[in-house]
Amino acid sequence: MQATAREVALNVLAGVEEDAAYSNLLLNRALQRAELSPADSGLATELVYGTIARQATLDYFLNRFIKSGVKRLNPWVRSLLRMSLYQIRYLDRIPPHAAVNEAVEIAKKRGHQGIASMVNGVLRSILREEGELTLPDDLPAAERIALEHSHPLWLVERWIAQYGEETAEAVCAANNQPPKTSLRVNTLRGSREELLGELEAEGRTVRASELSPLGVIVESGGNLADDHGYRDGRFSIQDESSMLVAEALAPEPGMKVLDCCAAPGGKTAHIAEKMQNRGEIVANDLHEHKQGLIAEQAERLNLSCVETSVGDALTLKDRYEPASFDRVLLDAPCSGFGVIRRKPDLRWAKTPDDAASIAKLQRQLLGSVAGLVKPGGILVYSTCTIEREENQRAVAEFLRDHAEFVSEPFDVPSLENAPQTGGAGMQILPHQFGSDGFYIARLRRRS
Repeated sequence: MQATAREVALNVLAGVEEDAAYSNLLLNRALQRAELSPADSGLATELVYGTIARQATLDYFLNRFIKSGVKRLNPWVRSLLRMSLYQIRYLDRIPPHAAVNEAVEIAKKRGHQGIASMVNGVLRSILREEGELTLPDDLPAAERIALEHSHPLWLVERWIAQYGEETAEAVCAANNQPPKTSLRVNTLRGSREELLGELEAEGRTVRASELSPLGVIVESGGNLADDHGYRDGRFSIQDESSMLVAEALAPEPGMKVLDCCAAPGGKTAHIAEKMQNRGEIVANDLHEHKQGLIAEQAERLNLSCVETSVGDALTLKDRYEPASFDRVLLDAPCSGFGVIRRKPDLRWAKTPDDAASIAKLQRQLLGSVAGLVKPGGILVYSTCTIEREENQRAVAEFLRDHAEFVSEPFDVPSLENAPQTGGAGMQILPHQFGSDGFYIARLRRRS
């Protein structure tokens, strides 16, 4: 018998709980096996990501109705109750009683009558008292934000210290919004205006990105990876913030460029398009299996100037001659706190120690690849995080220790009125444009 959307979602959530698996990988595999309708696949996806994102808030309210506490429950039962409360509290289109009845049926099938009775009792008590499920008025700001927007308290406290209470709350709220679908037009195959027209003719609702000059936002219209325009290399699927990295790098036709941590190859492809496929790009990545992803992107977009390379970015200085590249991009490994909207389990998986250890690696990488830049050339450092320790502070320390480099501003008209946080580079926060949180610094080597 075919699994329902809720059963598929529960299997994924239980797998994340029991095995600390990545939700996106587990969900993709589960959806491929289940062969659900598009509507049911959408529901299963919403239940998985929504339940994970709102986990702290859900647990806070469930603990009022479970004597032993949520943490003492069997992982699949805990996941079932969270998922059911998520539907009751956050999904208007699902009648609460339907969510309860389905949960009870799943509990009977997966467990026994005793578990089904407990699930039924907890959820019906919640329905009776739903109007009273509110947070206390006297919570300190960090606790209130952490509970209301479901983020770890340590992370909220950190963001309040860095950005202030109002911005920290805006970031947390933005992280719980569904991510937008955005495309980058391949300018070797046409203009943004032409692509907008083609997509509209296919019945999609689209608009030009405010943030990126090459970006297109898709408001509705299904899976773009199945679109003939994608297969034919007319566009790539990429977040708007990420599109600004190649703009900052400003590569020109005929240049020699190094992309140090290139997989899956979106920024590499954008660089090649800006170079009009003329010149040489070395696209390096630590993991051999990711080399294929970069090559696939280049092949789909008909880009012949990309050469893939495998190895630790810290060893690039030993593999290439000093001062041998016109442009070097270090899109560094990072804590990823700018992409929580896309990867909701990130907020629960990371610790303060993780952020500190990755910051140390970033500084080593920056110092290691800097010597590969030609005099007069440009080094771009970027991350998909909003942590100052990994961004402005990393660059400030680099500039302090490398007097041959100077920070250089670059023009992004849409950011002229966006408040910046000081220091070198440009920080985009998730709530400003509904895009990923991203940091980009352009550093020029003195001639």
